[in-house]
Parts: sequence; structure tokens; C-alpha cells
Amino acid sequence: MSRFSLPQDPAFQAMNTSLSFDRRLWPFDVAQSRAHARMLAARSIIGDDDLTAILAGLDAVEAELRDGSFPFREDDEDIHMAVERRLTEIVGAPGGKLHTGRSRNDQVITDLAMFTRDSAERIIGQLEALRRVVLEVAQAHLDWPLPGYTHLQRAQPVYLSHHLLAYFWMTTRDIARFRAVLDATAELPLGAGALAGVNFDTDRRMVATELGFDGVTANSVDSVSNRDFALDLLHALSVCATHLSRLGQEIVLWASTEFGFMTLSDAWSSGSSIMPQKKNPDAAELLRGKAPRVWAHQAALHGVIHALPLTYNKDLQEDKEHLFDAVDTVEICIAAAQGMLETAEFHREAMSAAASDQMIAAVDLADFLVVRGTPFREAHGVVARLVREAVEQGRTLADVTVAELGDDAASVFEQSSWLESKVSEGGTALARVREQLDLARAQLA
Repeated sequence: MSRFSLPQDPAFQAMNTSLSFDRRLWPFDVAQSRAHARMLAARSIIGDDDLTAILAGLDAVEAELRDGSFPFREDDEDIHMAVERRLTEIVGAPGGKLHTGRSRNDQVITDLAMFTRDSAERIIGQLEALRRVVLEVAQAHLDWPLPGYTHLQRAQPVYLSHHLLAYFWMTTRDIARFRAVLDATAELPLGAGALAGVNFDTDRRMVATELGFDGVTANSVDSVSNRDFALDLLHALSVCATHLSRLGQEIVLWASTEFGFMTLSDAWSSGSSIMPQKKNPDAAELLRGKAPRVWAHQAALHGVIHALPLTYNKDLQEDKEHLFDAVDTVEICIAAAQGMLETAEFHREAMSAAASDQMIAAVDLADFLVVRGTPFREAHGVVARLVREAVEQGRTLADVTVAELGDDAASVFEQSSWLESKVSEGGTALARVREQLDLARAQLA
């Protein structure tokens, strides 16, 4: 018997089903169903014979899902109902007892928490691998000078190792954000029922232990309403995608003919349909282009949840596609970033030539005057005037400077001077870069 006298309209049925995307939750659904069944038997809510039949049936269901032979039906609304329906087909009446003491509301949120935790753990592993590659590439190019930029104008020289290590520390912060997601998924929601708890003396902590949760949620209403951890994961994904987009933009610039600082491997490049000479940095461009897609998923889920009354509303079905696509997008972007960096060829002469532009010694020249006793703001003005005169007269900054300030100013224009003068902690002097490398190795350890 059914509460309804009419079948669902086909348009509503298509709108209502989530099976096309939530079927990827099946490993978590099967795992939590096993744990729930064991708990029900341990509390004598179902019999041992029922438990034996359910566990055997879940093994069969898992095998079908794993090898692709699972017989999905058009009226399967979601993966949870599909698994229960198939289980009952296989084992009969015991399959109908599995849902005792739980609701789809707490079942769905538990699956999603497990997916979120699994995704965060996997991405942490990928980011650790990316950090190792960044460190290796930095170490291999320890003393290679290149210009540092502000406003995309040459500013001050740095070592390539120092520049690349900036991405090591960005990635380190990304890892911390994903670890915070693990903290946000530490409590088991299962057992909250539809919203108010269940009418059975269940052992939620037994289920939590089997599924790897640290404890259980304290409030049943909050348990089925909560999507904070999904937002946390989307935030971590969004920031990570932003960092990768910055790397992508720099690769695009550095690989251009105009910069000529690096050559991408053919494995991470593509050609043109009309111009046979082209070698395009499409993978790096996609690091830029995919980042807004991830941010949009975060904004969309905020939109789904904002002003939503407690507890469960069908709106919450819209959480999954945003989460799934964002995870998939960032994972492929991390793999691309790692692949491009570990196979790229950097061009020392091109970078060094660009870093030899005398104009980027301007700060060092001002500091030279400060050491002589000139207040910095006054020294800044003197050097700005010298730069203007050099540009207007078509002379080098060194020539103009030596003519006005004397021969001892010439030492300022040695490239190694510009780099090795940055001795402050965290600076680009080689001694400081070596300290960073040691810190980075300690982080990996």
C-alpha cells in the first residue's frame, strides 16, 4: 500500500531522482549498512540469523556494484533505496529489517560525511606528492636568478628556488585546510533518524568505531541539517584551485616566447588546428579556467543552505553534484600541476638575462644611500631621479649613478649583490633559501 493514489509525474520523477550522481556513494552506503546491521544484532533489535543473511546479501550487492552488473531500475530514486531494494530481492524478509533504527536523512548525511572524509584524505596525499615535486624542482634550481614581479613589471630579482618555494608554503596551508575537513567529519550522524532520534536503544558509538569516526553527533536535529563539512571541503577546494590557478598563469607566461623562461613537456602541451608551429600550454591555462568552476560550486551550496529551515529539506539533495564535481576538478588539476612541474625545462640564461636589468637594482641603490646616512624617503627620491635621467638620456642606470655618486656605487650593480643582499629571514639570499629548504624537508618528514 502507498500513501499516494497517483503515480509521480514523469517530469517530477526525473527531477526527484539522484541516482545518476549519488550512485558513487555506494561504497560508503554498503559499509555503513554493514556496521548498522551489526549494531542492530548486538542490541538484539534483529536476530543473528537476520544479520547473517543481511551481511551475505550486502556482499553480493557490493560485488555487483563493483563489477558493474548491479541491476538498477528506473524507479530507483537514489543509491540508498537501490541498495536496500536489491538486498531484499537477494535475501528476502531480512533485507527489509536493515532500515530499522535509521532514516534516509541520517543515512544520506553519513554517506556524505564518509565521502567528504575520504576525499580530503586522498587530496592530502596528492598535495603531499605535489609538495615533494616543488621541493625537488626548487632544490635542482637553487641559485638560478630570475626577475620577481609586482604588477607584472620587473621589480626585484629572486632565485627560482625561492619563487617556487612560495608554492610549497601555499600547498602546506592547503593541506592544513583539508585536515580541518577531517576534524569537521569526526562525528557520526547515523542514529539521528529523520530528525528526532529513533525509538530503539541503539549503540551509535559501536557504529562510529567500526566506520572510523571519533565519536557521535550530540543533537539529532543538527545531525541531519548539517552540511558545514561540505562547505568546509568546498572552501578548501576553492582556495587550492586558486593557488593552482596562480601557478598556471605563471607557467603560461614563462612558457611564452616573450618570456622564454621554461619549456613545457609535450605531454602537457597541445597544438593548433590550423597553425602547425604552435605549442600551447593548455594544461596550465586549464588550471586558470577550472578554478572559477570550483568557486561557483561553493557559492551554489551556500545558496542552497542559506535560510533553509531545519531539518531536512529536499533542497539538500543539491549538495552532492557541487561537491562531487569540485573534488574531481581539483584532483585532476593537482595531477596536472605536478606533471607540468616535474617535466618542465627551465632556461637559466633567459631568466638570468632578464634578472640583469639594472633597473631592478633601484632598491639596492636606495639602501646604498641609506647606509651612507641618507634617510630612506630622500634616497628613494634620489634614485627615482637617476632612473628618470637614465631613461631620458638612453644611458644605463649604472653609468648615471657612478657619474653622480662615485665609483663605489658600481658594486651595487653586480647581480649577485642584488640577490645576496636580501638576508632577512624568509628572503631570497641563498643562505635563507637553504633554511627554507630545510624547513620544507622537515615539513615533509
